[in-house]
Amino acid sequence: MRFRTLALAIAATHLGLACAAIAQSQSEWTIGLGPTSRPAWVGAMSPDVLPGKQAAQHPMFYCGQWDFRKAEQTMFIVREGKIVWSYSIPSKVRGEISELTDATLLSDNSVVFARKTGAGKVTADKKLVWDYEAPKGFEVHVAQPIGLNRVLMIQNGRPAKLMVINLITGKTETTFNLATNPAGTVHLQFRRARMTTAGTFLVCHKDLDKVVEYDVTGKQIWSVAVPVPWSAVRLKSGNTLVSSGSTQVVREFNPRGQVVWEFSQKDVPDIELFSLQEANRLANGNTVISNWCPSAVKNAKDWPKTVQVLELTPEKKLVWAMRSWEPPTALGPATVVQLLDEPGIPEKFEQQR
Repeated sequence: MRFRTLALAIAATHLGLACAAIAQSQSEWTIGLGPTSRPAWVGAMSPDVLPGKQAAQHPMFYCGQWDFRKAEQTMFIVREGKIVWSYSIPSKVRGEISELTDATLLSDNSVVFARKTGAGKVTADKKLVWDYEAPKGFEVHVAQPIGLNRVLMIQNGRPAKLMVINLITGKTETTFNLATNPAGTVHLQFRRARMTTAGTFLVCHKDLDKVVEYDVTGKQIWSVAVPVPWSAVRLKSGNTLVSSGSTQVVREFNPRGQVVWEFSQKDVPDIELFSLQEANRLANGNTVISNWCPSAVKNAKDWPKTVQVLELTPEKKLVWAMRSWEPPTALGPATVVQLLDEPGIPEKFEQQR
């Protein structure tokens, strides 16, 4: 009996250690990412067979933040499943990490982009025609083209500020300070902001857990509570589509702040969701979402197991899931996904992204 009791005690001790190890592993995975319903270390991250035609499903402009495997960060244009154009920036500038967090391909084939250490505009023949360097201690993760000659930016920092800059004159035409969490970090203050067709500004306050709409004077005119919002876009219906990256949820809110559509891990139980960043509403009513994995999947060798982009119908049927990590179409982590078969002129806010 003593031996049986001792054996049970040893087994219980080992079980306790195993549970502690699992808890530690899960805790390490969720640091800085928030709660998740299915951590990355459990099972497969995606099935072998995915719906759609992989990178050939849509022509697209694509890039992602913090590809720490590489000395350069790259933006791509993909057509018929092949990379037809790319532009790279150094992964470090003045000792600071650069990463591609916002970018748009314009109708003249130039690209406006944010790179954390600043922002820029590059032509189709890869000439940098505008270059903004953020002051030390500040970051830029928002760069939305307004027409061909203006850019909306948010500069994270203390103070953080929204700016509309005229690229021809170099003048800042609109600016106002934005509230931030004094206990938070500069890096996590903002990721996306978008000017609406009404001339207002939708701003994702990541560190204050809300999306706020401001007028041109900086006056708050609408808001909705969202845990760690990453992107927000005003839809043609008047509703607002918001991604909550670290909670793996995309929600559509009506003007009263009520949820009228929601997508989360339970809707795709066989595909691991990580940080849902850009969320776009297509002209046909489908929703395209980028699924960014580097913070969750620590070993970059496992990244090719993950799905980068998902397209869902309004009924949340998955019609496209892209996993394109290997040559000749090695696209890297997913942040920006601009589909080039969508109607409308991007810099005129005619696309819902």
